[in-house]
Amino acid sequence: MKPKIYGLVGRNISYSFSAGYFTEKFTKAGLKNYTYTNFDIPTIKQLPDVIRHTNGLKGLNVTIPYKEEVLPLLDSLSKNAKLIGAVNTIAISKKGKTKGYNTDHYGFKKALKPLLKEHHTKALILGTGGASKAVAFALRKLKIEYDFVSRTATEVIYAYEDLNTDVFNDYQIIINTTPLGTFPNMNECPPLDYTLFTEHHIAFDLVYNPEETMFLRLAKENGATIKNGYKMLVHQAEKAWEIWNKK
Repeated sequence: MKPKIYGLVGRNISYSFSAGYFTEKFTKAGLKNYTYTNFDIPTIKQLPDVIRHTNGLKGLNVTIPYKEEVLPLLDSLSKNAKLIGAVNTIAISKKGKTKGYNTDHYGFKKALKPLLKEHHTKALILGTGGASKAVAFALRKLKIEYDFVSRTATEVIYAYEDLNTDVFNDYQIIINTTPLGTFPNMNECPPLDYTLFTEHHIAFDLVYNPEETMFLRLAKENGATIKNGYKMLVHQAEKAWEIWNKK
């Protein structure tokens, strides 16, 4: 069998979950000719060269900061990736054609759903990057209203300083889609008043390393149900694997 190569495209990704996860998956399944590689590139403009010069490349995952920047470099997009406006999975055909997908929304939805109770009807999404778009798409599918939070307010986006007791009473799910708190910067967290969390809140962090971020720890101290991004990653990775192996 010819070697089959998969990989992750991003910047500063040595910490990444994907390489370890897929390498272990290939070993357990006895897929000796399969490898998973990190393509740590300083600019997404290098992606065509990576694809051109990597013989046997069948699929890629895409992570921060390229989930949106990658779109114009792809030959086609899945319907959901087009709607979301962000890609985290690329399938590469035998002819070298690239198609972008988004499996983040699937992973997030699968991870969040078991935590939901009747009163969890509205969510705040911290951050406005590519991952936040997938989260918003999943929330729409779950029929959960949402708003975004950023450092600067606009007519449609809260600023962190706007988050007070009234807002927290109205929104019961708080989702961190920013990289704040990721190893090695584990003392960082989104700048909000964590005493506003209660036992009625869910705090969900897309960060998975460390297992309990500062955001999660402070929310938990005030009674919130917490969840990190590990399960989401597993679900999105398995969906990516399914896409790469479609006949």
